[in-house]
Amino acid sequence: MSTTTARVTGTRTPRPWAMLAVSVIAQASTTVVVSTPAFLIPLLHSERGMTLAQAGLLAAAPNLGMVLALVAWGAATDRWGERRMLVAGLVLTTVAVLVASVVSGDTALGLVLVVAGVGAASTNAASGRVVVGWFPRERRGLAMGIRQSCQPIGVAVAALVVPALVAAGTISPALLFGAALVGASAVACAVIIVDPARPERSQRADGRSDNPYRRDGTLLRIHLVSILLVVPQFTLSTFGLVWFVAGLHWSTLAAGLVVAAAQLLGAAGRIGTGILSDRVGSRLRPLRWVAVAGIAALLLTSAFGALDLGVAAGICYVIASCISVADNGLAFTAVAEFAGPHWSGRALGAQNTGQFLGAAVVAPTVGALIGVLGYPAAFAIVALAPALATPLIPSARREHERDVAA
Repeated sequence: MSTTTARVTGTRTPRPWAMLAVSVIAQASTTVVVSTPAFLIPLLHSERGMTLAQAGLLAAAPNLGMVLALVAWGAATDRWGERRMLVAGLVLTTVAVLVASVVSGDTALGLVLVVAGVGAASTNAASGRVVVGWFPRERRGLAMGIRQSCQPIGVAVAALVVPALVAAGTISPALLFGAALVGASAVACAVIIVDPARPERSQRADGRSDNPYRRDGTLLRIHLVSILLVVPQFTLSTFGLVWFVAGLHWSTLAAGLVVAAAQLLGAAGRIGTGILSDRVGSRLRPLRWVAVAGIAALLLTSAFGALDLGVAAGICYVIASCISVADNGLAFTAVAEFAGPHWSGRALGAQNTGQFLGAAVVAPTVGALIGVLGYPAAFAIVALAPALATPLIPSARREHERDVAA
């Protein structure tokens, strides 16, 4: 960002890599909170007598809160700045989770978890804006890739820690663990984060609005592409374990190790595609490559599964899983860059909202396909999602036109 066109937003010394680290910790911490209810399902089902449907609904409560609040947090970040919104959201999440740890009644617990999700949503747009604001374009892909790795890291932490904490039969220790992580993140953000300077908003010579959604359809196309590309991601993460155990007759331990490896390699893949986008000077070209590769990986996974070649199917599953998450950082960075400094908060909120809504329909829809056609055929049909997304990806020429206009 040019220092000649930017206005100073604070007196503290900005440390971009420290702010990136704090942003990753904050996002990973809220991911732990949002993911924790899913790992409580066995306890809620066996100890509290909930049906699986009821426990699943409770597990979805934080995600509902996030969907309701993402765009609002983005707009607030555009207006009041990243640091304030990060700290406010993290404090709200901490308080809500602390209340959840002592509240009685399943309905009350669900409502408080919705509030926790509302607070957690603040990190999505605000931490993304910190990365875009403090890292130059030639390193932004790497930085955003690191930042986007926080989601699988948070899920992995919850998967490892939550079952052990609830082994005694109470959910409070797991919730308090999440509250401690988020509370510490709030303090770190208050101390480390410095709002990026922004160019002064100038009046367009032609009198037109600076709303990027009115400029052309580029942002809407990226949103739609991301919704389609989230389908294979959530299909593989949701049904991978049960496919290996029930469909390919693997042990639960072996299946769990493969799924965990896919998550960790996926986090590394996000960083790798970010570096690649920096090298080629484009987010959209690698995004197209990822979509095409996803089609091939899903079809190979389906084929080896249909042939009952378990090892080959497992290898292709890991590859397909890595590819299925690789687009996330690319699209997220592209949205922020096309939206510009005065609209990126709202645009990133809209981006995440679309992805969450898309993910919400995956489990019931793909589950029904599996019930009728089996796993291999369902995975092959899911390959239609990246196939439909590929022609919708805007041309990389749009990035050049944006840079020239800027």
